[in-house]
Amino acid sequence: MSQRPFGMGLGWRGAFAVAVLAFAAVGPAQAQDYDLLIRGGVIVDGSGGPRFDGDVAIKDGRIAKIGKLGAARAARVIDAGGMMVSPGFIDMHTHSDTTVLEDGAAESMVRQGVTVNVVGEGSSVAPRDGKIEPDPAQPWTTFTGYFAELEKKGVAINMASFVAYDQLRRAVMGYDPRAATPAELEAMKALMARSMREGAIGLVGRFDTGGPVYPDEVIELAKVAKAYGGFYGTHSGRQGSQQEKEYAFAIRVAEEAKIPVHIYHAKIIGLKNWGTMSKYLDQLEAARARGLDITANQYPYTAMSHGWNAFFPVWSQEKGPQQFAAYLDDPATRERIRRDPEFALLSDEHGGWQGIALGAARGPAAKYAGMRLIDIAKARGEADPGMTAILLMAEEKGRITGVFHNQSEDDLKLVIQRSWISDGSDGAAVNLTDPANPHPRAYGSNVRVLGHYTRDLKLLTLEEAVRKMTSLPAGVLSLKDRGLLREGYAADVVVFNAAQVRDMATFERPAAYAEGVPYVVVNGVLVIDGGQHTGARPGRPLLGPGAGSPEA
Repeated sequence: MSQRPFGMGLGWRGAFAVAVLAFAAVGPAQAQDYDLLIRGGVIVDGSGGPRFDGDVAIKDGRIAKIGKLGAARAARVIDAGGMMVSPGFIDMHTHSDTTVLEDGAAESMVRQGVTVNVVGEGSSVAPRDGKIEPDPAQPWTTFTGYFAELEKKGVAINMASFVAYDQLRRAVMGYDPRAATPAELEAMKALMARSMREGAIGLVGRFDTGGPVYPDEVIELAKVAKAYGGFYGTHSGRQGSQQEKEYAFAIRVAEEAKIPVHIYHAKIIGLKNWGTMSKYLDQLEAARARGLDITANQYPYTAMSHGWNAFFPVWSQEKGPQQFAAYLDDPATRERIRRDPEFALLSDEHGGWQGIALGAARGPAAKYAGMRLIDIAKARGEADPGMTAILLMAEEKGRITGVFHNQSEDDLKLVIQRSWISDGSDGAAVNLTDPANPHPRAYGSNVRVLGHYTRDLKLLTLEEAVRKMTSLPAGVLSLKDRGLLREGYAADVVVFNAAQVRDMATFERPAAYAEGVPYVVVNGVLVIDGGQHTGARPGRPLLGPGAGSPEA
């Protein structure tokens, strides 16, 4: 995959200054062979093959040498004795689009060894031509603009982005819920093609409960992504009663667009659906056996997090957030929502009133953060928690995020052992003071797999766990020089203590950095050094295979 230079970022200037000081300290008579030498570690190279003892030498942002390098010299030497040395971890599904611009340190991610974030499921990194009003907080209107903003502000990790189906529709049609006309579909395809040429990695579809989905439109747009070497990512939607239908559509896209497909969140939600995950995994594996390129990702928690709007009926949201807020303000429409069978089904699948918790709100509802809906209703003296949810959403203009305890640990364990399922936190790169991410997955997904599910429960070998975080997602993303420790590859490297690595974030205390990851290198620059963030910003945009190509 082609990559955009990141030479103008603050991180590179800082890294250059460090390199100059290091050279001055050793003097010209003691010129070093390498910039950085990680000595005496146990190398888990990302391939899934057996670990081995060795050293890793880095020069000019690349892995220069791997082996027993006893006589080698370097400006900086790290003693990795007793620790594992692996490629940087790739998080296949994040919402770091804007958080990395607000705080480029990306601490919740990089402190657990994550060196690449994939974004774009929502709407913040996609074209806003036509019907979308400019957002002063997000001045870019193209992928080129977004990547330029990354370069300007500097970020500690590498970033890759999809273009979103729902964003393409809004750019051309606003929030009109009807099917696109032929001319409108051609306009969407033109924006899709432009986005691929500017560096998008592919098309992503969000099949939540908030907007219309027209299968033929998705397939036509996926064909455009395929023409530029991209792939199709799909949020599998409700992930409960509609799972078989949703997976069938993902398979249809793979067949008709002849494109690789990657499914977000391999899981099943809702108590009534627990124990059925093997059926859906078999559905996908049957498609894989027919030669279709289908993979998926998973986060290692039994609760999910997103807006409360996800358990509200589709009709209440399909005309956009302003109309949704207007519906919530109307007593008659609130009652219609409460009586709607879809509201009952979706709230049950989200964990019911005892499993739905309030994560974050901007207004008066913020005082209920962390509480379950059943307890909020009691605190407000309201007999019906469902109406409490509707009233709170009205007070907050439809903007409440939540945590939903609605999954089975047994289903999670079943999914995590599948070789074609990688890691995707669904979190964001944040820091300890960020109030907007109430789920611990932003701080602990990768280390939870390494610690709890690999070391403690022994569901995976360490080599397999690392492969699922490195070379597996790198292959899906067509990253030709990442995901493995190989000479000549980009120097994204993690040093971690396999006996100590663990997640510290919990649902009660979600903002807590991981432990057991003392060193993280991004593009040859130390970002985590001795467990502390150096302030370096060596990350760069990772552009899709169609970047810079002529029109297909």
